[in-house]
Amino acid sequence: MIRLSDVSRTFDGRSGRVEALRGINLDVAEGEFVAVLGRSGCGKSTLLRMIAGLLPVSGGEITVAGSRITRPRRDVAMLFQKPALLPWRSVLDNVLLPAEIFGWSRAKHRDRARQLLELSGLAGFEKRLPHELSGGMQQRVSLCRSLIGQPRVMLMDEPFSALDALTREELSGELQRVHMETGATVVFVTHSIDEAVLLADRVVVLSPRPGRIRRIVDVDIPRPRTLGRNAHLADVARVSADLHELLMERDLPATAGVEGR
Repeated sequence: MIRLSDVSRTFDGRSGRVEALRGINLDVAEGEFVAVLGRSGCGKSTLLRMIAGLLPVSGGEITVAGSRITRPRRDVAMLFQKPALLPWRSVLDNVLLPAEIFGWSRAKHRDRARQLLELSGLAGFEKRLPHELSGGMQQRVSLCRSLIGQPRVMLMDEPFSALDALTREELSGELQRVHMETGATVVFVTHSIDEAVLLADRVVVLSPRPGRIRRIVDVDIPRPRTLGRNAHLADVARVSADLHELLMERDLPATAGVEGR
């Protein structure tokens, strides 16, 4: 579904050129949930923005469903850290915003919007304004908005990082459920090791800048996953410990790339 072939990215700064990413090779299968994990400044968000077509690659190629990415696509949705809801629009109208931007039938997508709000536990809040919602509820609205066009690919840039721990865990469960029901392909950037293990089929670990793929770790834990006492806590802890060791290995040479499924 998504293929990154020898992808690199450099930026021109005041003190010279900065190499953000080097030699990234990765395949993400249709319907797969892949988390990208690494230290601050390793290029995680840059990688996501290139897949979204918001930044050009400096080298290599990115394709989605066989087509080269040169600009944003309507079947690729992106969810950012902040919900960025329009404060004067109701919950329902915020979810329907992409339909207006792309000229889709508002009437046709209204039922879809209501279904997504119900799926996300927001039934009954359709007429509320963003300031009447908690941070977690606002992010759920943003998630519904990103799903309104039934995207084939969802790119998520630390969407839960500004939330408290309990709300993050709750939304992680919601995201798992939405992913299982919609079947979208997801690439999820996070700083949280436990969050990556809870959500992903595979975790891509990036080295410090320039970001390269150090290793790809399979997460073979049944879904849905939780951190409950009698659920998957031990399995999550085991995989998290392995990932923590990888992130701590500052001086190990990073691999040039690891092929995905």
